[in-house]
Amino acid sequence: MKGIIHHAVYDTFADWETGHATAHLRSGRFQREPGAFEIVNVGMTAEPVVSMGGLRVTPDLALDRLTPEGSSLLILPGADLWDAGDELAPFARKAREFLEAGVPVAAICGATAGLAREGLLDVRDHTSAVLPYLEAQQGYAGAEHYRDRDAVLDGDLVTAGPTEPVAFAREIFRRLDIYRPEVLDAWYRLFGKSDASAFEVLMAA
Repeated sequence: MKGIIHHAVYDTFADWETGHATAHLRSGRFQREPGAFEIVNVGMTAEPVVSMGGLRVTPDLALDRLTPEGSSLLILPGADLWDAGDELAPFARKAREFLEAGVPVAAICGATAGLAREGLLDVRDHTSAVLPYLEAQQGYAGAEHYRDRDAVLDGDLVTAGPTEPVAFAREIFRRLDIYRPEVLDAWYRLFGKSDASAFEVLMAA
């Protein structure tokens, strides 16, 4: 194994938003070095959760046992709960701990709102669904760093809006530097643009 990817799970998490990233990290396909990452699902507790799509997932690890040490990345999917109160705020606080330790964090959809409320977007380039969504979050002061793009990588932080799971994965792969540049470009063209000409590049990898 190349390392551990910590993937947050909680009731109503948007299961489709992180699938491209976790599947390709776990498979090891097309990567410049042999081997794969281990995916460890992290819940608020060890009790099962149910995704937005109805998938029942039992966490491998409870949040209070999660530390940045030994982790390659923390992924935070969107969820209805991000917009329903502060129940998921501990995951945003854990993201702060990871970033302060120099371990990357990737947040998509509603998880970007959680990071906004935690103040983690105030000094980093980022994106989300739309800027007004973040401006509605109490404590957000990062409008000048908002970028209207499919996904944004700034240092150790990856962000994306709810319609961009493939671009989200692309920037995760870029940050982890697991694909050669031409392979990353081909991967996105195939999975994000249905460009059949990219298939040959991936097969050669």
